Amino acid sequence: MVKEMKMQWDAIWLNGSLATCEQGLGFIKQGAIAVSKGRIAWLGAYQDLPGKPESLAENVYDLEHTCLTPGLIDCHTHAVYAGDRAHEFELRLQGASYEDIARQGGGIKSTVAATRAATEGLLFQESSKRLHSFLKHGVTTVEIKSGYGLDWQTELKILDVMRHLAEHMPMTIAKTFLGAHTIPHEYLARADEYIDLICEQMIPEIAKEKLADAVDVFCEKIAFNLIQTERVFKTARQYGLAVKCHAEQLSCSGSAQLAAKYQALSADHLEHIDVQGVKALAAANTVAVLLPGAFYYLRETRHPPIAALREHGVAMAIATDCNPGTSPILSLPLIMNMACTLFHMTIEEAWLGVTQHAARALGLEKTHGSLAIGKIADFAIWQMKHPNELIYYMGNEVLREVVKEGEVLG
Repeated sequence: MVKEMKMQWDAIWLNGSLATCEQGLGFIKQGAIAVSKGRIAWLGAYQDLPGKPESLAENVYDLEHTCLTPGLIDCHTHAVYAGDRAHEFELRLQGASYEDIARQGGGIKSTVAATRAATEGLLFQESSKRLHSFLKHGVTTVEIKSGYGLDWQTELKILDVMRHLAEHMPMTIAKTFLGAHTIPHEYLARADEYIDLICEQMIPEIAKEKLADAVDVFCEKIAFNLIQTERVFKTARQYGLAVKCHAEQLSCSGSAQLAAKYQALSADHLEHIDVQGVKALAAANTVAVLLPGAFYYLRETRHPPIAALREHGVAMAIATDCNPGTSPILSLPLIMNMACTLFHMTIEEAWLGVTQHAARALGLEKTHGSLAIGKIADFAIWQMKHPNELIYYMGNEVLREVVKEGEVLG
């Protein structure tokens, strides 16, 4: 009786190029990658395979000269919301500023009203559509922030929608509590009392029920000041939650330095960050998340200081900032193009910004963000020969298929 030989791997992909995004692009022209139990088991040059592919894996997939990369990571979105703010876009075209619209009751507060009125079912339905769009653009991991509730009932509803999305979508979803998004109308002129509510009731309950992975604050003159932001950070860390910060978007407030003080995973936006803030991020190993979509929609003219971030070795991630007011964008490859054309980032920086560095911005760098043995087998396979084509062909649909934890998605 001949004993049946057990295959070494579950699947292998070959006859194409790989971009590992581990050390730079890590481009392998003729590569192969193997998966076992949802994780990467082997990768390298095809010629270095330890045997014939059909003797090594149960399933052998032909890349047909296409390019396989890590699944993309969108590390800053507000994808759970109701309604839209197309009328505000029109107002900005007529000259109104973001601050003008916010002070007139628009902006975040407009979406809060729509989201409070929406059922959980409607929010799930609308958010699912957005996540399906992300998936069609090669995104396998996405961060979603709450913050369009600003009361416990609606914030909980949003967090529940995130949980259901994580259960039903073939994606990894990182959940961030952004109760400190702006001051709700019930607490106008009483912002400190709202911070009391966040710190004394919301965060403890979120930590107890494990409803979120991190806590974020919009620290800005139209939202929360440094003292209020620090209270939220202290409370989050006390309860074992990571912190993130919407920092230095509209003014230089010192919020990036404050985020670094609390070892924030990321500080996001950063158009107005100063050198002291950049140095603080570098010292804390905090990722700078850059959001060219919001820069574009708001027609800003002040760029994040890319050269200073490079000089001081700050890791730079990029994200869609998908939200109904200032970046209603669902394509991370489009954002990669914007990062290169508007912010003068390099092709390599843009790729690392949606893979390795984006994973770091979510605290997932040990399992996601690059092709390396032992990491989760999340891949995007593109109808192209080199990763630079994804950024070059703006708006072109070049995704062939997505692999999530080693399984090819239909």
